[in-house]
Amino acid sequence: MDNEGKPILEVSSLCVSYGKVEALHQASLTVGAGQIVTVIGPNGAGKTTLLNAIMGLLPKTRGDIRFLGEPQPEIEVERMVAGGMSLVPESRALFGGMSVADNLQLGAFMRHRRGHRDHPETMEQVFNIFPRLRERREQEAGTLSGGERQMLAVGRALMAKPRLLLLDEPSLGLAPLIVKEIFRVIADLRQTGVAILLVEQNARAALQVADYGYVLELGEIALEGAAPELADDPKVIESYLGLGGAAQAASSRSKPAAS
Repeated sequence: MDNEGKPILEVSSLCVSYGKVEALHQASLTVGAGQIVTVIGPNGAGKTTLLNAIMGLLPKTRGDIRFLGEPQPEIEVERMVAGGMSLVPESRALFGGMSVADNLQLGAFMRHRRGHRDHPETMEQVFNIFPRLRERREQEAGTLSGGERQMLAVGRALMAKPRLLLLDEPSLGLAPLIVKEIFRVIADLRQTGVAILLVEQNARAALQVADYGYVLELGEIALEGAAPELADDPKVIESYLGLGGAAQAASSRSKPAAS
């Protein structure tokens, strides 16, 4: 199926409720082919709920989701994974007693079940993206550092060769230098052709790598726009970028883009 030029993901008026409490109200967003799109916002805004509903981990109350141009009236995890969607949850959900290599192989399970036998080549690609995982391929996942566990979680998702990668708070709990490395990798993943929907509290880092962004507040999309425009928005600077955000944004505009 040729989806060139079409959005990878279209979410329209999505509502999700927990009992009588509506956690997500009329949320709409689009992720284009090869794009990095970020959703920023405070704790409790509904960011993780949004990802879980798209992935099929939560029932949507109302709304429409189209993936690869196809409507998804019934969102089921297995169907979304088979269609080319992978989620890296906030918890990372690794198997601590298994080796790095075995955790990666589990990411290719669905492709293997469907007859694909290319996981050795895919694993080599993952090791090229994350050389540290190659060094630790026989090490138990539970003994890795926080940054290495995040790399493994992303690498395992890439083993499924997704068209769309959903990342839930990839910088959570990581030291600043490791956060910088993780976001460098996220930016580099654009070159592989995978589209990324990135949920992140670190608004500054997210807007630096994203093409487009949405601000989610109290379950509703409060703002949206090209990432550089959001980074310059006074409300975003005040609420999410903190003191110095405007100065940093001005400084970044005056410097040539990093290669």
